[in-house]
Amino acid sequence: MTNKFKTIAIAVLMFFSIATSDSMAQDKTTFSIETDPSTFVFKGYAIHIRIKPAENKHIVIGVGTYALELPSLMVDLNDKNKDKGWTVRINSAYSLFGEYYFEEANNKWFAGLQAGVQNYKNSNSNIPNIESKYSNLLLMPSIGYNWKPFEFPLYFKPWFGLGYTTKISGSNTIANSEYDISPLIPFMTLHVGYTL
Repeated sequence: MTNKFKTIAIAVLMFFSIATSDSMAQDKTTFSIETDPSTFVFKGYAIHIRIKPAENKHIVIGVGTYALELPSLMVDLNDKNKDKGWTVRINSAYSLFGEYYFEEANNKWFAGLQAGVQNYKNSNSNIPNIESKYSNLLLMPSIGYNWKPFEFPLYFKPWFGLGYTTKISGSNTIANSEYDISPLIPFMTLHVGYTL
């Protein structure tokens, strides 16, 4: 186990142990299901399940899976990859999520943490018929807002995160071209969800 992986694992465990120790009472456990509509635009999908445990006023935890083809804007954020012919796809990803709401769970401002694995499949238009596949570890703190504009429990959750990522397996090279993996990745999106 690498030192990077140990550090990330310890940070995630600390976050979730703090989350589960919140003793502020709330009436019952609630479940939410969310998606990220933008993933469907970018040839992918997203499904997330969130749980607000009973006996807990501020914390929501969950799991999610998603895939998408990264827009060229995101690929070109790294100058080493800009205009080099790369098509980059998160072919599958699996993450744990934790959110701390400053007022009450699933309402208004929150700070979050995502930890997971992203499996990439890259191609390059300058080198046809070859793909590279690799997996990254992702740790992303975030901040967002859960907005409930209606009487029924539909919500909109815009959020922004800055992720730390590192390759854990596979190859990000095709022939003599290497896709540069940025250690820090900014990300912004909108989730849409429904609380059961």
